Amino acid sequence: MPNAIDDLIATVARLRGPGGCPWDIEQTHRSICDCLIEEVSELLDTIDRDDMPHMREELGDLLLHVVMHTQMATETGDFTFEDVAREINEKMIRRHPHVFGPDALPDSAAVLKKWDEIKAGEKKNGPKNDGPFKDLHASLSSVLTAREVWKQVEKKNLPHARTVDDATVASLTVGLDEDKAGKALFELVAACRKAGVDPESALRRHTQKVKDEAESKA
Repeated sequence: MPNAIDDLIATVARLRGPGGCPWDIEQTHRSICDCLIEEVSELLDTIDRDDMPHMREELGDLLLHVVMHTQMATETGDFTFEDVAREINEKMIRRHPHVFGPDALPDSAAVLKKWDEIKAGEKKNGPKNDGPFKDLHASLSSVLTAREVWKQVEKKNLPHARTVDDATVASLTVGLDEDKAGKALFELVAACRKAGVDPESALRRHTQKVKDEAESKA
């Protein structure tokens, strides 16, 4: 019985092989990064619109990037698609002992706590990062960066008194939902434009202040 994944892997290998496509052969891991970001953006758009047919198409485009990168790694002897699939499968099983093992966890909060404990144990053998925050890529939007930084502030109870008013944050969460949050964020961006303030830069700079305060007192 034909296997669609194997067929796709074979197609990409053919595109990058002798007599294949000149453009595909020229590509490197770095050269297609911009395309990868674009594909993720297009996928997010289909999710926002609940457009299932186009979501299927965009997921395929994203899968193509996974296969392209693994094909490049296969050519240099670093790893294969099988290696990638095996590693993430083992990780999912390892991080869900309440499903694949004897552990019983009562709710999502307990699941997330256990996930973080297992993840922390895994990271001991990975790249060293002595700071309280993850190393975030510079291409990440200022909003996603701020969200990740605040996540770590809350999770690790990091100092932030001068940079974040907890009472203000608590009051803003009352009755907050996606529509209200979207409206408030849009209006704030509009106000920034009228005031001549770059919202991306403003948020990025303040997020850095939060990190600096936490790191200086951690």
